[in-house]
Amino acid sequence: MSQSKTDVKYWQRTVVRPSYISDGKKRQVDDWSVKIQHAGRRETFSLGTPNKTAAAAKAKDIYLCLLGKGWDAARAQFKKKGPAKGSVVTVGEFIDSARPKFGGRSKTFDDYARAFRTIVAGIFGIDGGHEKYDYRSGGRDRWLEKIHKVRLSDVTPERVQKWKIAFIKRAGHDPRRTRAARISVNSLMRQAKSLFAPDLLKFVPVELGLTKPFDGIKFEPRQSMRYQSGFDIEKLIQQAQEELPVEQLKIFLLASMAGLRRNEIDKLPWNAFRWDTGLIRIEATAHFHPKSEDSIGDVEVDAELLEVFRGYRARATSEFVIESSVAPRAGIGYSHYRCQELFDKLVQWLRAHGVDTTTPLHTLRKEFGSQICARDGIYAASTALRHADIAITSQHYLDKKRRVTVGLGNLLNSPSNVLPLRSLRKQVLGGRQLGR
Repeated sequence: MSQSKTDVKYWQRTVVRPSYISDGKKRQVDDWSVKIQHAGRRETFSLGTPNKTAAAAKAKDIYLCLLGKGWDAARAQFKKKGPAKGSVVTVGEFIDSARPKFGGRSKTFDDYARAFRTIVAGIFGIDGGHEKYDYRSGGRDRWLEKIHKVRLSDVTPERVQKWKIAFIKRAGHDPRRTRAARISVNSLMRQAKSLFAPDLLKFVPVELGLTKPFDGIKFEPRQSMRYQSGFDIEKLIQQAQEELPVEQLKIFLLASMAGLRRNEIDKLPWNAFRWDTGLIRIEATAHFHPKSEDSIGDVEVDAELLEVFRGYRARATSEFVIESSVAPRAGIGYSHYRCQELFDKLVQWLRAHGVDTTTPLHTLRKEFGSQICARDGIYAASTALRHADIAITSQHYLDKKRRVTVGLGNLLNSPSNVLPLRSLRKQVLGGRQLGR
């Protein structure tokens, strides 16, 4: 039995999701639409929701309005209005409009925008390949242009959710890769979502419809960030002194024995060394802005490390500690390193010597923090690492200055096939006496 047009069940069978062709593929929009014929006239109404039940209810309301008030009233009430004059429509327009309204550091906004573009590119399959890293010949600009042309209203929560799931699934069944993917997807979403914060969005003339891109999207469960050393730092320092060229060795020592970050090392000037007080001062310079205000501070270093760099200073030909023919760049929207080639070579060496992590150079900083935490506690480590809060340090390091066991080992009997430790010592000593 067919339902009446005044029954929502009728419209559940009538609503449709329009399709379109993009990059040679047939795709469907997220929101439902309906075609209604009345009084010899037929028009399509966008229902503005991906929920079929809600869409059917709205279609019924449109039809009842047509019956009671006519086409003009129904179109005025339910036709989707075009964007207001001056409002942003595309991803690129949104980013350009939001940038001057952002009150934080330009580098922070660039990070947020980069994360959002990464998500948009993933959703719509805009893969720039190696060309997207081509800053000189326009390859990156062409890639960005494709992303910036995407309509902001097409970046829906449903599509973000699909992207998130696909991103994690690409990690396969390797638990380590899956864990890394969950961390990455949370980081990207957290940064991109910051562009849609109410305090910023109220200053941007944007038409988002009923929802914002990240509405209702849940973050992945928080993954443990606890650092566990996987190499012998003392042995590695010895190998570094024997094998590394001077500039790479400088980088290694500043990361592993002073805990400096990549950008801090890259643009560290010689006047940052306080020779008399045994400090390296991290502060803003003409070429460097710290990661945060809390990153500004003094790092206490061993006297022996200071003497090594005093020797390097006597032979220096640059204002920077790390010698490089590449000049620093200012006013750019991406991270630029003078010493990128040296970093790459050092990373290869580190991986070949057991520091086989995603970010080997940053792992040296983590090892630095771990060593201090094990010896002097988590508060000392937090100060040395220049973290904004002790909570950040506690996410990465365990406050443990002595070996802690249950203390019940003395109750255990020795296995029958293993000599007690005391008897073993007697045999060893007896053997030495016989050897004399």
